[in-house]
Amino acid sequence: MLELSTPVQYVKGIGPKIAELLATKSIFTVDDLLHYLPFRYEDRLNPRGISELRPGEMATVIAEVRNSGFFRTRKMPIFQLIVGQGRSKLRCLWFHGGYLQEKFKPGQMIALYGKVEEDRSGELQIVQPQFEILGDDTDADQKASESLEVGRIIPIYEAIGQGRLTSRWFRRVIRTALENLTPDLPDPIPAMVRSNLALIPPRQALWQIHWPEPGESLQDLQSARTPAHIRMIFEELFFVEIGLEMKRKQQRAQTGIIFQLSEKARSAIKKILPFHPTDAQRRVLKEIAEDMQKPHPMRRLLQGDVGSGKTIVAFEAAIIAIENGCQVALMAPTEILAQQHYFSARSILENAGYRIVLLTGSLENDRKRDIRRHISQGNAQLIIGTHALLQEKVEFANLGLVIVDEQHRFGVMQRLKMMKKSSAPGDAVAEHADPKQNSCVAEPDVLVMTATPIPRTLALTLYGDLDFSVLDELPPGRTPIVTRCVSDDRSPEVWEFIRKQVSAGHQAYVVYPVIAENEETELKAAIKMYRELSSKTFADMKVGLLHGRLEPDLKDQVMHRFQRGELQILVATTVIEVGVDVPNATVMVIEHAERFGLAQLHQLRGRIGRGAAKSYCVLMTGGKVTEDAQRRLDAMVRTNDGFQIAELDLELRGPGEFFGTRQAGTPSFRVASLIRDRQLLEAARREAAAVLEGPNSEISAEEISRTLFHVRSRWQKTYGLVEVG
Repeated sequence: MLELSTPVQYVKGIGPKIAELLATKSIFTVDDLLHYLPFRYEDRLNPRGISELRPGEMATVIAEVRNSGFFRTRKMPIFQLIVGQGRSKLRCLWFHGGYLQEKFKPGQMIALYGKVEEDRSGELQIVQPQFEILGDDTDADQKASESLEVGRIIPIYEAIGQGRLTSRWFRRVIRTALENLTPDLPDPIPAMVRSNLALIPPRQALWQIHWPEPGESLQDLQSARTPAHIRMIFEELFFVEIGLEMKRKQQRAQTGIIFQLSEKARSAIKKILPFHPTDAQRRVLKEIAEDMQKPHPMRRLLQGDVGSGKTIVAFEAAIIAIENGCQVALMAPTEILAQQHYFSARSILENAGYRIVLLTGSLENDRKRDIRRHISQGNAQLIIGTHALLQEKVEFANLGLVIVDEQHRFGVMQRLKMMKKSSAPGDAVAEHADPKQNSCVAEPDVLVMTATPIPRTLALTLYGDLDFSVLDELPPGRTPIVTRCVSDDRSPEVWEFIRKQVSAGHQAYVVYPVIAENEETELKAAIKMYRELSSKTFADMKVGLLHGRLEPDLKDQVMHRFQRGELQILVATTVIEVGVDVPNATVMVIEHAERFGLAQLHQLRGRIGRGAAKSYCVLMTGGKVTEDAQRRLDAMVRTNDGFQIAELDLELRGPGEFFGTRQAGTPSFRVASLIRDRQLLEAARREAAAVLEGPNSEISAEEISRTLFHVRSRWQKTYGLVEVG
C-alpha cells in the first residue's frame, strides 16, 4: 500500500526518471501527486450518435475505425481518421499527427471527445480530439463503461515536460495511486471543526476531486465548490491559519518594552500636529499606543491610501518611544522616500528638540561613519534610512521602535533582520523606570506601513502575524482627483491642458514606462520625450527630467527644484511612485498607461491631489489595449478608492503577483485561491483561533496535539510560516 509520504517514484508507471520530471513541479511524494488537481473538468457522460451531432458542441462519440491516412499540406502534415456508426461517418484530424500512423486498425472501437466542426463541404469533423482505443466490437460496451476517458466526468490536468506527461497520463497514474493508497488515512482536523464545516473524510475527498461521482454538478466542479474541493481547500487554509496563530502566540510570549504614554508624550504629540487629525488617525494612534503599552512587542500593519496621513501617525508613535528614552528607526525602500521622510521629520519634530539623522547608501563614507557613531552612542533619536540601516556596521544604543514604510518592497527576512537590531540582552522597560535610564533591550516594537491597500483576504496570509490598522479617511481639504482616459492621438489637447494649469500657477508630472528607447518596443521613453517636450512643446516653460539612472545628487537636485517650484513640469519614470509630496502639482499625465499595473497607476496618481486645488490625472494609451488593461483603466476612471482598486488588482493579477514580485515568506497554495475562497479563509481563521484557545469540551487535548504535530511535520515545510519548537 502507498502512504502519503511515499516517494512518488514508487507509484506504478512512474519510476526514477519520470520522478525527476515531476520534481520540476514540486511533486516529490504521493501526497504531492494527489494534490496536483485538475484545472478543469469535461463532461463525457453521454456518448452521442454521429447523426445527432451539431456543429459547435463538445461531444463524446464511440465509433468503429473505418480507415486512416497521413497527408501533407503546404503548412503541416495532418493525420486523418474516419470512424463510423452504421452508415454515419465522422472525420477526425490531428495536426502533426505522424505519431498516430500505426495506432489505429480497421474494426477497432474508439472513444473520441472534442469540439464538433463543419468543414468547407458541410461535413462534420472533430479536430485534435481526445481518444481512447476500447478494443474490438465484442467488448467495446464493457470497456466503455470501465474507461477513464469516456462515460464519466473527466479531470483535465496541466501537462508537464513539454507535453511528455499528458492529462491522460495523469488520469491513469493518479487513479493507480488512489487505488493503492492506504485506506487508513488519519484526519488531522479536529472532529468539532469537521462537524462545524460538514467536511468529508480526506480519502473520500481525494477520490471525488479526481474522479467525481456520477451526477456531480459540472458547475460546482469548475468553481471548486463540491464537498471534495471544500474539504481540501479548507484543510490547506486551516493549517496555514494554525501556523500564523501559533506565530502570534509566540510573539505575545516574547518580552517587549512597556512604553508609558506620559503626559509629556501626549503634550508633545499635540504640539507637532499641523492640522486637526481625522477620526481615523485618532483611532489608529489609540490602537498603536495601546499596543506599545503592552508587555509583548507590537507587530502592527498600518494600511492607508495615498494621502491618508500615515506618516504623521508614525511620527506620533515615534514620539512615544523617544519620550521613553528609546531610539526609533524608520526604514524606506528608496533614497527619495527616505529623504522625503527626513525633511518631513525635521520640519515637524526638530523644533521640539528631537535629534534626527538620515543614513543612505549614497552618503560619503566619512559622513556615514559620523552618523553610525551618533546612532551607536544614542545621540540620534530618530534614524531614517534605506537598506543601509540593515548593515552590520549600524549598531543602535537602545532601539525601541522600528517603522517600515512601503513594506511590500522589502523581503520578510529584511523586516526580521531589522527587528533583531536591539542592544545587548537585559530586562524590558519597567513600569515606573526613569525614561532616560531605559535600556530598551527587549524586542523592539514594529510598525509596518503601506500605501498599497491590501484586500483583507491577502492581508490575512501575507501579514497574518500582524494586527491591522486602517486609515480610511483623507485629511480635510483634499478634493477627489478627476481621472480621464484618452488615446495618444489626442496628445495636443492634453499638452494644451497642462499649459493652462501651469499658466494658472500649478505644476505637472508627465510619466513614461521606460527611461530610454528600445528597438524591441515602441514605447515612448522618458529621455527622448523630455527632449521633445522641453525644446518644442513646452519650450517656454521650465521642464525637468527624473529617472532611476540619474546620480543620487542629481536626483535630489531635480526633486528639490520641483518641490520649490523652480521646475513647472517634471518628466519622470515610476521613480516618483512613492514619497514625492508636492502640493502644488495638480496634473499627472501617464503615457502608455495600459502598460502599468493597477496598483502602480493608483500610486502614481497619489502624487497629485495633495493640496486644496482640484487635480487631474490623464491616462494616455498608445496602440492596442487588451481587455485586462481596459478593465484597469476603467477602474482608475471610476474610483479613487484604493481598496476597491486593490480588490480588482488582486482579481486580475492573482495574489502571487499582487505586488509585482513575490515576497519571500508568502504561502504558495496548492489548492486554495485567496480570490475565490475568501469565506473559507475567514472560517479557517476563526476555527484555528478556537482550536488554539486550549482544550475544552468540544476539542480534546489529544486532538490539538495531533493538529500541531501535523502543522510541524507537514505544513511547515510547505509554507515556511511556522517556527515552533
